[in-house]
Amino acid sequence: MRIVDIPVAEIYYPAAKKKTLDEEKVMELAEDILENGLQKPIYVRKGEGRYVLQEGMHRVEALKLLGSKTIEANIVQAKKS
Repeated sequence: MRIVDIPVAEIYYPAAKKKTLDEEKVMELAEDILENGLQKPIYVRKGEGRYVLQEGMHRVEALKLLGSKTIEANIVQAKKS
C-alpha cells in the first residue's frame, strides 16, 4: 500500500456509497479535522483515469468543505475475483 496526494476532483464515489452521505456527519468531521487533523486514512483504488473511493467518503467531503484541492490517500489493490 502506498500513500499519495491526489486531486479531489479525480475521486469517484460508487453510487451505493453516495446514497449514504450524511451532511451532518460531514460538518462534524470538518470541525474535528480543523481541530485535530485527519485522524483516519482515506482509501482509494486506481480506476480508469480516476481513483475509486473504497473508504472515507465523509472525510473526503469534509476536506472538500474545508477547501482542500488534494488529499492524502492510501492506494489499495482491487480484489481479484
